[in-house]
Formats: sequence, C-alpha cells, structure tokens
Amino acid sequence: MNVSAGGRPAHASRRRVRAATLLCTAAAMAAAVIPASAQTGGTASARIPAPQDPVVVVDCSSQAHMRPGEYLLACGDGNNRLVDLRWETWGSSTATATGTDMVNDCRPYCAAGRFRAYPVTVTLGNPQVWPEHPDVRRFTTIRVLYTDTAPDPVPKDVTYKLVY
Repeated sequence: MNVSAGGRPAHASRRRVRAATLLCTAAAMAAAVIPASAQTGGTASARIPAPQDPVVVVDCSSQAHMRPGEYLLACGDGNNRLVDLRWETWGSSTATATGTDMVNDCRPYCAAGRFRAYPVTVTLGNPQVWPEHPDVRRFTTIRVLYTDTAPDPVPKDVTYKLVY
C-alpha cells in the first residue's frame, strides 16, 4: 500500500487535497457572482467592478472546460485532435497554448490512415455569452498556427469558428 508521510494511505491525502481545491474553487466562484446590489459599500459609481467570470471553451459534447489538456477539432469523425496542450495564458479575452495537432492522413482512406503529429500554437478568442448558459461566456474562435509544417492542404495559420 502506498503511504503518505503522515502514515495515512496516499489516496486519502490526495482526496483531502482534491476536496480542499474544490472547496476553494466553489468559494471563489460564489464570491464572483454576488450581484452588485448585494455588495456593501458606498454609491454604485464608487463600487469596484466584480472580476469577470472565467471564460470556457465548449467541446463537441457541449461540455465546458478551462485549460483542457486535449481538444477534439473534428467532432464528426475524430480525425483531428489537439493533444498535450500547455496553457500559457487563460484570460477574459484570449487563451494561448502550445501543443500537438494529431491529424489522420486518411491514406488510402481514413479508416486505414495514420495519425501524424504537427506542433502548434493554439489561441482561443472572441468570447461571447453561451446561449445555452447565459451566465457563462465561451470562446467562439480557435486559431491553430502550425509552428513547423502543416498537414496538406491546411494553411499554416487557420482560424475556425467554435459553434458547439
């Protein structure tokens, strides 16, 4: 059995850290959504604006994510996936990561094709209100910049609309 420094099973320690992280996240999110009318203080013009809620990216299954490690670009057939994403920034207007675009070459046809790796820089942008969840903003564009070669016939710098 794996034991932590305190003599308890390591999985129990991981559970406590995970629970503490979730509680801190929930408290931060609750504090961010207190309406201005409920805040104490002076007049409305003297109040400090509440920080923007975090912006999410929505996947093919309409699930919201922040800083995902992977992101499926080809929802229909799964033949294009961003992997090993390392997020350098995640802000209220853009998010930037480096990673790898795994693209099926579909030669001689997609079921028999091979996935090939292409290093990329990814930028999410154009945050908008998510119609299904009006209290959440989501990124609506994804720019993929191939830092070496791009899969034929894709341009080296391409921006897609995220419509999920």
